[in-house]
Amino acid sequence: MVETIRASFEKVEQHHEELGKHFYGVLFSRAPETRALFPVNMEVQRSRLLRALVHVVQMVDQTDDLFPFLEQLGRDHRKFGVLATHYDAVGVALISAIRTFSEDAWTAEVDAAWHEAYEMVSAAMSRAADAERGPASWRGRVVGHERMGWDLARITVETEEPIPYRAGQYLSVETPQRPRLWRYLSPANAPRSDGVLDFHVRAVDGGWVSRAIVAHSQVGDTWRIGPPMGRMHVDPASGREVLMVAGGTGMAPIKALLEDIAERPDPPRTQVFVGGRTWDDLYDFTTLRKLSYSNTWLDVIPVVENDDTASGAERGTLADVVTRYGAWADHDVLVCGSPPMIRATVSRMLVAGTPLDRIKYDPFTMD
Repeated sequence: MVETIRASFEKVEQHHEELGKHFYGVLFSRAPETRALFPVNMEVQRSRLLRALVHVVQMVDQTDDLFPFLEQLGRDHRKFGVLATHYDAVGVALISAIRTFSEDAWTAEVDAAWHEAYEMVSAAMSRAADAERGPASWRGRVVGHERMGWDLARITVETEEPIPYRAGQYLSVETPQRPRLWRYLSPANAPRSDGVLDFHVRAVDGGWVSRAIVAHSQVGDTWRIGPPMGRMHVDPASGREVLMVAGGTGMAPIKALLEDIAERPDPPRTQVFVGGRTWDDLYDFTTLRKLSYSNTWLDVIPVVENDDTASGAERGTLADVVTRYGAWADHDVLVCGSPPMIRATVSRMLVAGTPLDRIKYDPFTMD
């Protein structure tokens, strides 16, 4: 089934735009009520569909990682009011889209494999959603908006009750400026009893939501926030030293993790590499450096690709510099940042000898 699914998806992946249009056309035809769950402009949503498909196809034979991801996704979809019948409609739309663009490559074997795979996916999501007894979403009020650069802002949100997330996880948010367009953001602080969340948001090119948040969020805005997702976590029972690699706003979950570790009675020795194209991209490095000065278990190294200042930073990409220091085979490794940065860093570390099962990173980090 795994080999059939992957071979089949390779043949249709190049038609990603048409695939998304076909999928949503069939879905809205079979379940018209689902149209109200999505934004007017479907461009971002079609892109997210492809990324989700790619991720599931890549992980379909890694059930220890895939099922926790699907269960989180099922709990997250409760915020939309998804019903059991919607899963059936999604399955029909998905298989119709893949069959259409597979053309002559669609066989009875391929059909059976996709039906089996989708049944596995939908069953895991629906079971987790049915078992969840917590809120489907939370409301939060923006209580702070601070520009940290021309394209970067720190948004502080106070929720009506604390959200049960774990340091390093991410949350989906919906803002009044972009209704029904959800974006994933990682809190830059560990959970607090007052329910306050700090988010670092960079306005990315073509980012409908991120640009609106940075430029137009206002104190008093009400956000909807979905359940926590992601597997970024430092296991206190591991006993291993920790390596953290952060690029751009990937610094946010790293700060939350360090805040959490600092509260432990015996923090593990932790090495952090923080990188960017220029020194200005290391927008909150001063805070991390101060934290390292007051905690002997922590060491922080800045990395820049282009540096004309006397900053003392390491030169090169994060992938270059981290692997220059070694294979880190005896460390627990966490990588946070843009998808290209994560791909480059993880690939180089695997070549250098870092075991795959020691590396944690999350797939959905794009606008």
